[in-house]
Amino acid sequence: MSLTTRNNLIIGQSGGATAIINASLVGAVEAALEDERIDGLYGMCYGVEGLLKEDVIDLRRQPTGVWQRLLYTPSAALGTCRYRLKDEDPKRLIAILRKYDIHYMLYIGGNDSADTAHRLAEAARHLSHDLHVLNVPKTIDNDLPFTDHSPGYGSAARFIALATMDSAMNTKSIPWYYPVKVIETMGRDAGWLAASSALGKREENDPPHIILVPEQRFKAEHFLRQVEEVYRRVGYVVVVAAETIRDEHGQALGAAGQVGTDAFQHPLLSGAAQQLVRLVMNELKLRARFDKPGDLQRMASCCVSRTDRDEAYLVGKMGIRALLDGESDKMVTLVRHMEPAYHCTTGLVELVGVANAQRLLPGDYLDESKTMVTQAFYDYALPLIGDPLPGYARLEKIRIKGDE
Repeated sequence: MSLTTRNNLIIGQSGGATAIINASLVGAVEAALEDERIDGLYGMCYGVEGLLKEDVIDLRRQPTGVWQRLLYTPSAALGTCRYRLKDEDPKRLIAILRKYDIHYMLYIGGNDSADTAHRLAEAARHLSHDLHVLNVPKTIDNDLPFTDHSPGYGSAARFIALATMDSAMNTKSIPWYYPVKVIETMGRDAGWLAASSALGKREENDPPHIILVPEQRFKAEHFLRQVEEVYRRVGYVVVVAAETIRDEHGQALGAAGQVGTDAFQHPLLSGAAQQLVRLVMNELKLRARFDKPGDLQRMASCCVSRTDRDEAYLVGKMGIRALLDGESDKMVTLVRHMEPAYHCTTGLVELVGVANAQRLLPGDYLDESKTMVTQAFYDYALPLIGDPLPGYARLEKIRIKGDE
């Protein structure tokens, strides 16, 4: 394949696929197709891991109407990867970009993807290749710094809120059968997703009753006291726990089921919910069970927040505009405005401050117990999940007497 144009652009997707990551791809592609400064428009299959194999496709030669349909399609249409660059990879990647005369690159992903984009920008400068690289944010964990929130979080938060409401309805319908329910969420080291389980909570006794986040050390005795108190007061208990909660010694509860690490040395944990269930059964002698939504919390198209999708499209579109304006080695950010109503504009931040950094759940988003969210969290998160959550009906317990 011989290319001679200079204004070729390549786009990649990386990290955990989400229900709205393709919206960022569509926003980027449509912006590129409308700009005469872009010649070749390419996609790397399976992120930089695929690019290393020169697995590249032509995004200009796609079927009619595919981009509009892709806007509503979950998962990563280009394919994704969890690949950490080896020392020799940046030089190899720059050689491939030179071969295809690519001078613009947009990489859609989270913390680790920001690290990849930053390393490529540095390699291009070192190797004197004219390359503009930008990262478009994406992560359901919502832990990217310098952006108000991350595309993907709003939809995942909506899913977790609805899943908590719906799963709790089953527990509530027969509370003596399994009076304690534990729902385990993703979230690595940040509690944003676990906290979102409370977004459908309207009254104190509504589930969830206890939220366990990684930012707070887990204390078994305190947890068991809370479970017992809620059980006596409400008759059943719904607990939401992040998969990475840690005990007072910093040991992950899910370490018992750890199945290795990913390419970035993040532990692949499995077992926090199982450990909590075992603890309740052994110490309180209450029957307990757990739900683990798994990939559904990232990928459920039925729970997509329209706000989230629109913002994912926006950051993809603005990423292309920033590239063509000469920006590089930066991440697109979302900037919140509340007047006249909630909306976001975009900004840019240097990638060096984003790569491998995390933004944790602020302390003022948790109440004094550190196991329930505050109004400040509701104010922050509710605009991100789109349409209002349903309010389920309940019957009044109006008992009849035997002589009626």
